Amino acid sequence: MSKPIYLDYMSTTPIDPRVREKMLPYLEDFFGNPASKHYYGYQAHAAVEEARSQVANLISCDPKNIIWTSGATEANNLAIKGASLFYQRQGKHIITSKTEHKSILDPCEYLETIGFEITYLTPKSDGLIDLRELEQALRQDTILVSIMHVNNETGVIQDIAKIGEITHSKGILLHVDAAQSAGKIPLNLQKLKIDLISFSAHKIYGPKGIGALYIRSTPKLHLVPQIHGGSQENNLRAGTLATHQIVGMGEAFNIASQEMITEGKHILELQEKLWQGIKNLGDVYINGSLENRIPGNLNISFSNINGELLIAALKDLALSSVSACTQTAFEGSYVLKAMGIRDDLISNNIRFSFGRFTTKSEIDFAIKHINDTVTKLRGI
Repeated sequence: MSKPIYLDYMSTTPIDPRVREKMLPYLEDFFGNPASKHYYGYQAHAAVEEARSQVANLISCDPKNIIWTSGATEANNLAIKGASLFYQRQGKHIITSKTEHKSILDPCEYLETIGFEITYLTPKSDGLIDLRELEQALRQDTILVSIMHVNNETGVIQDIAKIGEITHSKGILLHVDAAQSAGKIPLNLQKLKIDLISFSAHKIYGPKGIGALYIRSTPKLHLVPQIHGGSQENNLRAGTLATHQIVGMGEAFNIASQEMITEGKHILELQEKLWQGIKNLGDVYINGSLENRIPGNLNISFSNINGELLIAALKDLALSSVSACTQTAFEGSYVLKAMGIRDDLISNNIRFSFGRFTTKSEIDFAIKHINDTVTKLRGI
């Protein structure tokens, strides 16, 4: 049995062979604890710091601003809860949006149980935050705004530059979840007024289980640690560092810094090819802004069809309809609901996402498979 074509890159990406090769020595010869004061520890420590510099280079920041975590979920938790708990004497009001990842929404819900007040912004129908509504939602006791850069379901890109200008002018912290944008679109922290920003390796061809949090240093920003038990990472994140995973993340970010522009053009061509190949089916809708969208994402709803049957029938394609981190997939996408998409279109939506290893021939196959399947199911 041949494997289905993988079109679920926003859920996770295949690890790049160059990343895997860079990691292997740190599973074998250089296995030391980076905190150990001997040859093996020094080798591991040097690799960790090289990777820290590679991550920092992609996003144009000082390596000292990068803290390793187990992924973007942990980074989001450290940012949201860590900042809120430290600065709660200044206020207990936080602003986020209804279309954030669960690793933002769930920590916010937790903070509500201990006395914080959260304002959840409703996006416009194209998935973009209304910046006037954001500005109007700011209060004297607002201490933090958290808005993701690229939505994991729709691929919509928020204007974090303007959001940063708004929050910075009021002296309010801005946290950005950049798990889906780092290495795909430019991100220059020398120019952006962002205080905290979260990253993940497995969204850009690195290993799972490793991520990072950028923490602004000037003026110094304080966080309450969420994991205790050691002095690693400037006492902000206890635990022995996973050298091989960190090396993998560094190499993934290093490759992205060299290939992001040309790769983005290639992926955008594939995206346009797929859309042009299926839009003439009729009653096919793109969810989210097509102009403010990351290359490699098409969130599409097919009207006049049973969504569950469609996913099942497209068995030769590996696809998603909602975030892989959402347990209640049968209820439909909360992201699309927040955007005001019709219920029938929410139940019939599919997220096509592709990337570095997707080929034109695979897109050609997908186009034919989708056209044949939709036509057949609509005729039933």
